[in-house]
Amino acid sequence: MQLFQHYIDGEFSNGATQFESLDPATGKAWAIIPEAREEEVNRAVTAAHRAFNQGQWPKLTATQRGKLLYKLADWIEENAPYLAELETRDTGKIIRETASQIAYVADYYRYYAGCADKLEGAVLPIDKTDMQVWTKPQAVGVVAAIIPWNSQLFLSAVKIGPALAAGCTLVIKASEDGPAPLLELAKGFHAAGFPSGVVNIITGFGKTCGSVLTSHPDIDHIAFTGGPITAQQVIKNSANNLASLSLELGGKSPFIIFADADLDSAINAQIAAIFAASGQSCVAGSRLLLQSSIKEEFINRLKQKAETIKIGSPLDKSTEMGPLCTLRQRQYIEQMVSASINAGARLISGGFSLDKEGFYYAPSIIDCDNTEQAPCLTHELFGPVLSVQSFTDEADALGKANNSRYGLACGLFTQNLARAHRISAQIRSGIVWLNTYRAVSPIAPFGGFALSGHGREGGMAAVMDYTRSKTVWLNTSDAPFPDPFIMR
Repeated sequence: MQLFQHYIDGEFSNGATQFESLDPATGKAWAIIPEAREEEVNRAVTAAHRAFNQGQWPKLTATQRGKLLYKLADWIEENAPYLAELETRDTGKIIRETASQIAYVADYYRYYAGCADKLEGAVLPIDKTDMQVWTKPQAVGVVAAIIPWNSQLFLSAVKIGPALAAGCTLVIKASEDGPAPLLELAKGFHAAGFPSGVVNIITGFGKTCGSVLTSHPDIDHIAFTGGPITAQQVIKNSANNLASLSLELGGKSPFIIFADADLDSAINAQIAAIFAASGQSCVAGSRLLLQSSIKEEFINRLKQKAETIKIGSPLDKSTEMGPLCTLRQRQYIEQMVSASINAGARLISGGFSLDKEGFYYAPSIIDCDNTEQAPCLTHELFGPVLSVQSFTDEADALGKANNSRYGLACGLFTQNLARAHRISAQIRSGIVWLNTYRAVSPIAPFGGFALSGHGREGGMAAVMDYTRSKTVWLNTSDAPFPDPFIMR
């Protein structure tokens, strides 16, 4: 089996102990993964803290930091096919998506390389004639980046890129489920020439690794992507160090289709929204809202297309949908679908695990018009399960779309531009896709409201999340300091 290592303080090492990683397509072990515990977490944080405060990193100009990121991007581009294969093998995401996505990840690092020397301060028009006052953004410090198993290289790029552009150092915890691609990425930082301790990559389990990291006194900022329950624990841990937080917590995104929409395009987009990546995406369009007059036609056409999706080995380039990442994820989906049907929802298609090795689950469509309390309608399942509701008019569509504790993304299909403007303004979500879905760019901010978290990943806004503004006051007068008992 393939062996992976941690990357701490510029050196590769085995963990305190090791564990096996399972191939989701077969359910069998394929790699040996290092497990970090308290001693290694402390060593990684100490290295990052030292690198931030002394040595080569704080002496680099912003432009020099950017050049290191450009080198990293080149390494990723060169090694993208192998990185894609690792992510597919370790998480089950199909190779046709990982290959495309990881090649694009290099552009994320190039974008943030360019941002590094674009962080500007300001000279303030201060209301005191004998003072010159200016502000400058400064790196927040040591960042703990907690990365989930789905799309690891993409979801780490939107944290690592802006943090390094700002001048921070990092300890990155890869998910214990599918950590191989992120551990392999450490070789890219090493090859690019980042100073020792600037980037540290480890993996391990929640209590013995994640909790130790997020509660460590030398952590200044925590960037977390995952579920709300784990996020609550991360927030509690941050009480130990008062670290600032950015949280990307997934969603239960509505996908709204009006009767005037291009239905062929909308069907393809809905397939992409929920069945691409086997539904294991934080922006999965898992709540389909159909105008009543087109519900029957649309569902029949969608069902026909869903049942022809080619399911198979994620390493086969002709495969359209692969397995779920873990057995427990499949078991959770089985339980939630069963509970939804028991609550009154009607199964239209799918609703079963495939009788083959690995963690496969069929593309599933569930009509929830008879119950608004079906678990599949209210809970993030993180799988290929689509819940369907109908609506009558704009007000009804908005009411149902916003009836969620989440607020990450929304898809809207209509030919009426005025309607698109009205609804996009009233939807409670951080991202709205109009007549498209799952489009991303390093230039565009990404994030949500409510249980979908706060903070933004992508765009210059992400870089600013890793900075704090410093205000500098300069006394321009030669006069002696005045009355010490009066605030100036």
